[in-house]
Amino acid sequence: MIPGHLKTPVTIVTGFLGSGKTTLLNNLLSQTHDRTLAVIVNEFGEVSIDAPLLDTREQGVELHDVHGGLLAYGGEGDAFARTLRALQSRRHTFDHVLIETSGLAVPTAVMVTLETPEFAGDFALDATLVVVDTPLLLEGAFQTQTDEAAARVFDAQLEYADVAVLNKIDSLDDAQLLQAEADVRHRAPRVRFLELAYGARLDTQLTLGLNLHGSRRSAAHQAPVSGTPGDLSVPLHDHTSLDGHSHGDLDAHVHSLSTHQHFHEHDPGWQSFRLTSDEVQNVPELLRTVQNVARVFPVLRVKGFVNGTDGGRYALQAVRSRVETDPAPARAGAPNELIFIGYHISRKKVTEALQKALPQRWA
Repeated sequence: MIPGHLKTPVTIVTGFLGSGKTTLLNNLLSQTHDRTLAVIVNEFGEVSIDAPLLDTREQGVELHDVHGGLLAYGGEGDAFARTLRALQSRRHTFDHVLIETSGLAVPTAVMVTLETPEFAGDFALDATLVVVDTPLLLEGAFQTQTDEAAARVFDAQLEYADVAVLNKIDSLDDAQLLQAEADVRHRAPRVRFLELAYGARLDTQLTLGLNLHGSRRSAAHQAPVSGTPGDLSVPLHDHTSLDGHSHGDLDAHVHSLSTHQHFHEHDPGWQSFRLTSDEVQNVPELLRTVQNVARVFPVLRVKGFVNGTDGGRYALQAVRSRVETDPAPARAGAPNELIFIGYHISRKKVTEALQKALPQRWA
């Protein structure tokens, strides 16, 4: 690296399906008028839904959509590398890179890619944030005995995060928040900080420019000296002993690259499919139907856009059987489209359930 050459910081935002990553990222973008950002969005699915949900500004944000859910691997890996190369060639035009991984991705794939000789001289990992669906956590949705596949992915995301963001907490009391924090600490003792996101909002000072990996040693596997920043023996709740330096263990966890591949290549149970309809929808009726479908079938996530009989267009979001809609920008001629994601879900059975409950045709 050229002496005095400044690296562009990169923040990774990860989290399980429906944790609220896109909403949190969107709120973050609305607070960053003082800097320019490049945003890379990755999804698990046939088409991108998250990218249109990001209300990006014309000035200050450029959005890159890499869908497929396998960010940094295979064909999507080539797309990811091409995106980084494009950004690399004009780093002077933006201040920070934000990467939102899919809900089924483990962030180590991106972390290791940033460490390759091709990119290490120009990009530096600033921090990895994992967004947690706190109510689902408290409900025991990630208990291995009840939902092994989801728990496996969720725990891997936590394991390699620097900051855990407790999201969807507006209706929770102090006792519930303490329980959620204890659960995260138990699952992932390496997490450096826990932050609370009321209204899916975090101050930019708690997300950008953290420099949690800025001082990692270049020598592989070099252990931190006891009592110095990065010493994992220091109690995690003692934030005065953690000055924002890296815990220095990425090199020791390069094996996690294969762990990430395992979730996708050796666990074909994770599936997604897209259904569309050209007919306007009775939105309340559709919400009830999606909710019932999620209760009957192993559907963990539904997201998409629908055109209502009232003339409005809506973004539909469902996490298991919790379903809600928000107004979305009108798009003339745009069809209704829903992405279903789950573990061993049947496209045929879900389609039949929609057809049985709704007068509109979905296929």
